Amino acid sequence: MNIISWNINGIRAVHKRGDLAQAFSGKLLGIDSDPDIICFQETKAEVEQLGSEILEVPGYTAYFSSSKTRKGYSGVAVYTKIIPLSVRSGIPAFDDTDAEGRLLTLEFADFYLINGYYPNGGQGEHRLEFKRQYYDAFLKYIKKIDKKKPVIWCGDVNTAHNEIDLARPKENVNNTGFLPWERQWVSDVISSGFMDGFRHFHPDQTDAYSYWDQKT
Repeated sequence: MNIISWNINGIRAVHKRGDLAQAFSGKLLGIDSDPDIICFQETKAEVEQLGSEILEVPGYTAYFSSSKTRKGYSGVAVYTKIIPLSVRSGIPAFDDTDAEGRLLTLEFADFYLINGYYPNGGQGEHRLEFKRQYYDAFLKYIKKIDKKKPVIWCGDVNTAHNEIDLARPKENVNNTGFLPWERQWVSDVISSGFMDGFRHFHPDQTDAYSYWDQKT
C-alpha cells in the first residue's frame, strides 16, 4: 500500500500550477504507482470554494476538514481509494468541532489513518500553550485508539526532533519547532511504541529537509 503525505500549502494554488494531478499520478513525489491514500495538509480552502476537478479525482473519495475560524488557513484532506469504515474530524474531548481544521481520522478494517496539521506555536505564548495542549491531547488519543487497532499517522508536526533533522540546530534552539519540550514530545511519542518511519529506514541521513524557513 502506498500512502503519501504532503504539506500542500494551498490546494487551489497547487492545482492551478498543475502539480495536483502529478501528485495523484505518483510522478511528482517519486512514487512508481498511483498512491492508495494521499494526505494533504494546509489545504487553505473550504470545500465550497473547490471545484469538481479538485473534489472528484477519479478513483478516489475525498474527505476534508477546513478551518471554521479563518478563511484560507490550515485545513487537511485525505483522498483514498479504499472506503473507510468511519471518518472523524478533530480530537475527541479536546476539539470535537476541529475549528481550525487540523485533524482527520479514517478508520479502516485493519488500521486507523490519521492526517494532521499540528500548531506551529508561533504568534505568541498563547499559541505555544495551545500547541502544548494539542500535543498532549493527541498523544493520549492515539495511545487510546492504538489499543483497538494499529495507527498510521502522518502530517506536518511542526517540530524537528533531533539536530540531524534541522539545518541550523544551534541557531534554533530557542525557537518554537525546536524547543526542548517540543522535541521531548516527539521522543515521548516514539517511546509510546510509535515509529518515525523516515528515521527507521534512514537513521543517519543528513540534509533531508522537507521545508526550508528562510527566516531561521
